[in-house]
Amino acid sequence: MGKREKGGFWIGAAAVVFYPLSWLGKRTYRGAEKLPAEGAALLVMNHVSHLDPPNDAVFVHRNKRIPRFMAKDSLFKVPVFGKMLAGSGGIPVYRGTTDAKHSLSAAHDALREGKVVLIYPEGTITKDPEGWPMRSRTGVARLALDNDVPVIPAARWGSNKIWDGYTKKFRPFPRKEVVTLLGDPVDLSAYRGQPVTNQLLREVTDLLMSHVRALLAEVRGEPEPADFYRPGTARAADENSG
Repeated sequence: MGKREKGGFWIGAAAVVFYPLSWLGKRTYRGAEKLPAEGAALLVMNHVSHLDPPNDAVFVHRNKRIPRFMAKDSLFKVPVFGKMLAGSGGIPVYRGTTDAKHSLSAAHDALREGKVVLIYPEGTITKDPEGWPMRSRTGVARLALDNDVPVIPAARWGSNKIWDGYTKKFRPFPRKEVVTLLGDPVDLSAYRGQPVTNQLLREVTDLLMSHVRALLAEVRGEPEPADFYRPGTARAADENSG
């Protein structure tokens, strides 16, 4: 067994809060051995519930690593929780401001320091009525291409059945199973060294999220949709009117 990655006071504080929250569901982990025991890794995940960060943090921590979350900058302003998030290595994500570039800069630094960075490329809980991943932001592609580290897709399902962030329904009982499934690192060798264009970033982002979507389909035991949900499109309008 490998040694646990060293944390600190705020890591311990986060564990005190996150572990009980994760106990709301019956946790099942599959493919956990694919998370490196040491060294940098970029963990790319779907997002279906406000309970995802506690569940995902506990998953990584139980595997003796410390997750560095990329989270909305507004969360860092929440009393106590914000200090805990910052103190445990959280990376604030700024959108629509001059500080936006610093979000990726901090994530690059964490990866270069050999940390596990966990990112939800959708940027928020999916708005897909069926819970499939939405079309995602391309920051994940920049991180993946600029850092020669394992880029590991992962899917988690079941947390949304406990706490649905959009319907505001909280149903802890009876306890639901929350499954986390990790896939193999995605081979990006064909994309490295190419000029970084918007088209390339979109292609790599969709590739990574297609792996996440396939893992989610495996967990759910359902066929995956052919494309990514985009709020406001014809597909979304058709689903909302049905």
